[in-house]
Amino acid sequence: MTIMTVEQIEHFLDEVFPQRMGRIESVGEMCATMRLTVGYEHLRPGPRVSGPTMMGFADVALYVAILAQIGPEPMAVTSDFNCHFLRAASGEHDIIAHARLIKLGRRLAVGEVQIFSAADERRPVVHATASYALPAT
Repeated sequence: MTIMTVEQIEHFLDEVFPQRMGRIESVGEMCATMRLTVGYEHLRPGPRVSGPTMMGFADVALYVAILAQIGPEPMAVTSDFNCHFLRAASGEHDIIAHARLIKLGRRLAVGEVQIFSAADERRPVVHATASYALPAT
């Protein structure tokens, strides 16, 4: 069951993490979907979406999935992050992140994210896994 709506999460992030990337499209049971409109600042030569952009975007998407389940918690922090770049993402199209929580415990959350180019939502460009330390309640 989700505790926060898209609107509530966006409002919370505006207060505690205004520099985040992307916008939330949906949240659900243990999942979230986000979209990033790719701009010049996200590009490397090619023009391709840069690795740091996709890593940061994946991290934010999992954080959003966690917030939807546990509520507004600014100190749920990344404790481990692993990223596989599967193919280049064209800088001419938005990128879309599908985040899914695998485990949500009292002190640890573990999840995965697949990022797709909006030009081809069948083949992921990134697969990332991460864990987050959750503060004691």
